[in-house]
Amino acid sequence: MDIVVKEVSNKKELKKFVKFNIDLYKDNPYHVPGLIEEEMQTLDPKKNPAFEVCDAVLFLAYRGDEVVGRIAGIINRPSNEVWGQKNARFGFVDFIDDEKVVNALFAAVESWAKGHGMEVLHGPLGFTDLDHEGMLVEGFDQLGTMATIYNYPYYPQHMERMGYGKDQDWHEFKIYIPEGIPEKHLRVGEIVKKKYGLKVLKFKSRKEVWPYAQRIFEALNASFAPLYGFAPLTQKQIDYYVNQYIPMIRLDLVTLIIREEDDTVVGFGISLPNLSNGLKKAKGHLFPFGFIHLLKALKSRPKVVDLYLMGVLPEYQNKGVNALLFNDLIPVYRDLGVEYAESNPELEMNSAVQAQWDYFKREHHKTRRAFSKRIGN
Repeated sequence: MDIVVKEVSNKKELKKFVKFNIDLYKDNPYHVPGLIEEEMQTLDPKKNPAFEVCDAVLFLAYRGDEVVGRIAGIINRPSNEVWGQKNARFGFVDFIDDEKVVNALFAAVESWAKGHGMEVLHGPLGFTDLDHEGMLVEGFDQLGTMATIYNYPYYPQHMERMGYGKDQDWHEFKIYIPEGIPEKHLRVGEIVKKKYGLKVLKFKSRKEVWPYAQRIFEALNASFAPLYGFAPLTQKQIDYYVNQYIPMIRLDLVTLIIREEDDTVVGFGISLPNLSNGLKKAKGHLFPFGFIHLLKALKSRPKVVDLYLMGVLPEYQNKGVNALLFNDLIPVYRDLGVEYAESNPELEMNSAVQAQWDYFKREHHKTRRAFSKRIGN
């Protein structure tokens, strides 16, 4: 039976697009499903302000009445301006192990991208760095995290078959929590605080966090600026993420480093209890009972934490500010009984970030890749 690719054009089809990922991996022990409601919001032009600066299209592949694949095409206009490129992205991509399905999906996105004057298609990437990115190429026997993509081993095989090559890799690590703060970290932390007039800031209530929320994302914009494909978040995007993420933070797992003279956020470390098992139990649904599993995980004494968002202003990088973050967080992790932290993806070429784990026992357990292919002149 022929494969037919159709553009998603209504809410019913959008729900099929989102649910296909959950259905495809329903029996896989390593896949962590997202929340259907949250992903539908991400892909809704009326709710996600990314659509103000991005062009996007969603395609579903059908064999008869059965959905057998999905893919999004995205053009992040600010990213192209920043990097001087004519790149389109593919993302939110899933498919059965069938050449005809994969070929049809990518042909649709490549045609759409060329129609918009793009010269390269790369991904998987989302609208922003806070969306899922990078196709898993190593670590298929490792449990995924809330912040990452899980995919079957046949995905990258199809990418290479179609002529897509490696553009960038991300590495992920298990970082085992030491019994105490490394002596060098303690020494460096004290030197850095005095030299630059810095202070470690903790919070007792979310009310105390809100005045710093904007500044955290301003620091994120600055610290992430050199990273692959990054474009600064707009004010509407910042507001969107503030309202989405601040209510779910664990106050004890949030550490800010501020410059005392003007209260500027110089560095931030936001970790969360690992929510993978809670999300698996929720099976994509927040209601009626999914939220119970997630609340339980958020309030737990976790064995694993995810290093969700971490960054340091460029002018303070490689100066020991990370030591201040870990000097605060290591005792918190120890008190909770945390065994290890999931680093989540770190660019292979970002040696400065990976060097911060030199004083910790670590295990490189996953690698993910952005593939790219030239599609036009």
